[in-house]
Amino acid sequence: MTSKTVLIVDDEAPIREMLAVALEMAGYDCLEAENAKNAHALVIDHQPDIILLDWMMPEVSGLELARRLKRETLSAEIPIIMLTARGEEDNKIQGLEAGADDYITKPFSPRELVARIKAVLRRTAVAGNDDSIEVEGLCLDPSSQRVTSNGTPLDIGPTEFRLLQFFMTHPERAYTRGQLLDQVWGGNVYVEERTVDVHIRRLRLTLGEAHRHLVQTVRGTGYRFSTKV
Repeated sequence: MTSKTVLIVDDEAPIREMLAVALEMAGYDCLEAENAKNAHALVIDHQPDIILLDWMMPEVSGLELARRLKRETLSAEIPIIMLTARGEEDNKIQGLEAGADDYITKPFSPRELVARIKAVLRRTAVAGNDDSIEVEGLCLDPSSQRVTSNGTPLDIGPTEFRLLQFFMTHPERAYTRGQLLDQVWGGNVYVEERTVDVHIRRLRLTLGEAHRHLVQTVRGTGYRFSTKV
């Protein structure tokens, strides 16, 4: 048994039931919510390990709920998989920008869903090295999951934290998007390379003027972390 709890958020009861049956058979505990208000309450009260979130819901959309959860300290690090019938690339980018860790287009099989959940939980696990790292006033502390810029705490998401940790422990080398997916996302075959660009953009915005220059684009290759211009 996994002993992991999944919150299923969908306004259609038959879909919630289908997902819950598949996940319980795979060893997960399930919570269910039919709207954003109930989902938010369950997140606060139960702190699920991962959230399956339907995009299209009445009143408050899944997209808006994802943004809210990622803004709040208590729920910011809970991974989210968006469930939607919207398969266009722009919609996927919207979901990722809102804070989703993965994106599944309906219809999908229970086996694919379970594989995605396992992959997201695997890659959102904290890396084992607890040594603090500092570069030009940018300090990352793995044990407390905090990043500071010249002493000022930064509000950084879990994926951006892992990406920055990898960069700071592997400076001055250019990595392709595929290599970053392998190292930071755990080699999950379901994650598209475009996902890397989304999180690089978020990381640079988080680092701000003082340190965004450290995350450099390498034309024709990918990205590197460097103190050199």
